[in-house]
Amino acid sequence: MSMKRIFESTGAPLCFDRESYRCHHTLLGHPALELENLAGVVQRLPADNVFFSSGLVPKDADFDRAHVDYRTGLSLKDTVENMMTSNSYIMLRAPEQDPSFKDLFRSLLAEVESLMQAQGVGHTAVDPMLYLFIASPGSVTPFHLDRYSTLLMQFRGRKAVHISPAWDEQVVPASDLEAFVARSGSKVNYRETFDATATRYEFGPGDALHIPFVAPHYVKNGMEDVSVSLSIIFNTRETARHLRALRANHALRTRLGRVGYRPVPVNRFLPLDHVKSGVERVVRRARRLMPA
Repeated sequence: MSMKRIFESTGAPLCFDRESYRCHHTLLGHPALELENLAGVVQRLPADNVFFSSGLVPKDADFDRAHVDYRTGLSLKDTVENMMTSNSYIMLRAPEQDPSFKDLFRSLLAEVESLMQAQGVGHTAVDPMLYLFIASPGSVTPFHLDRYSTLLMQFRGRKAVHISPAWDEQVVPASDLEAFVARSGSKVNYRETFDATATRYEFGPGDALHIPFVAPHYVKNGMEDVSVSLSIIFNTRETARHLRALRANHALRTRLGRVGYRPVPVNRFLPLDHVKSGVERVVRRARRLMPA
């Protein structure tokens, strides 16, 4: 692998999950991201890894159900062949399963883990994966947040990415965040307070953007061209601990809320988060060992 860095800072050192920031990437022209190759990847990936819908959705739509609630009626083949005019949005989960992305994934992962080590948040990325996005001009990725850290890279077209700081309870109440992370089936709802706190990043080919763990965001693609972007997602030792503490809080709130108990929100008092994380890990392991 070349020693050339993939991500280049425009200022301060690249750190994860403190705040959002723009940087640059050095992957423009990579053959895996050319539209001709992507058309083949879309066809070769398992169907469960390919999500496609209309790109004309409101920003407060349910992100997890957009591919169900906003179908275009087009086949995947027609969608791919008419991206410029079909008002469509395609999301590919884990394109690193395709041979054309394997080396790229290894290079990205090595750089992420190098940055993690420099920051002191672990040596090995937890559950790393790629996501690929192909979108018609004007497409919207609705308001949502993610259970992981993200580095998003733009290869074609332009977009505006709006990101609000993580852990702002005026945007996402603690109980809603906990329920979402615990995969309880609840939706994190868009609130007008998001617009007052969000930073808008204009984003074009060669730009990269860090979206912190559980930072609310939505995306509006430019009108000039099809947008192609790639993200590597992962958890650090720190965000994995946050995940466990959030799941613990959801369990406590669900079981003891009826008697008035309200757990201290995660990221308020880190020693308490460590305790909750440790207990959740023990309970989860014990459940796996219990006979069915």
